[in-house]
Amino acid sequence: MTHTARILLVDDEVSIQRAVAPLLRSRGYDVEVAGTGADALKAVGMRTPDLMVLDLGLPDLEGSEVCRRVRATSALPIIVLSARGADADKVAALDLGADDYVTKPFSPEELLARIRVALRRAFSEDQAESGRSEFGDLTIDYDRRRVVRQGEEIRLTPKEFELLSLLAKNADRVLTHRTILKTIWGANAVDQPEHLWVLVGQLRKKIEVDPSHPKYLVSEPWVGYRLASLGTS
Repeated sequence: MTHTARILLVDDEVSIQRAVAPLLRSRGYDVEVAGTGADALKAVGMRTPDLMVLDLGLPDLEGSEVCRRVRATSALPIIVLSARGADADKVAALDLGADDYVTKPFSPEELLARIRVALRRAFSEDQAESGRSEFGDLTIDYDRRRVVRQGEEIRLTPKEFELLSLLAKNADRVLTHRTILKTIWGANAVDQPEHLWVLVGQLRKKIEVDPSHPKYLVSEPWVGYRLASLGTS
């Protein structure tokens, strides 16, 4: 039986609710609408959706705060849909654990494509890499989605773990910026390198002893990134 994905649309603009909710329902999604941050958190607590589309400018809580609270307890994909197009806003949202960022005004087909990519990844965890890999003093446990360094567990967001797993499966091989962006966020994200820069920065802060001199997640200038198999660059 095919699973009907549940999407929580969080936006206080009636025009967005009236445009986006019917669009998603027409594509077969089960849609719930919340107009405030408090209602969004209540909805997630009562019945966690498969994906959240989240506006930043809510009347009570900032969308970024909703993102932070949800991400503290849940790995559900979060796509920010906001009129705020400044790089600082995008970086802040991604840094809090948002999976993607779409700026208003937006193309309906682009939003649908981003949703499909996020849901496909969320529903394909059963086909994910199994077992574990070791890189120096770093251990990646794919089955439990855990990362341990020197015996201490490191908590990663879903996207951070996805990036680390992708690089680990291609250890010592340089993956281009475009390849990583397309693999993790889909074809519509290949021209949004800021997504990747933020994610790499977050991941380095967590897995590297000295993020300014990374020994695991190594940059290849103007090309991409690789994960050094021995933890030495």
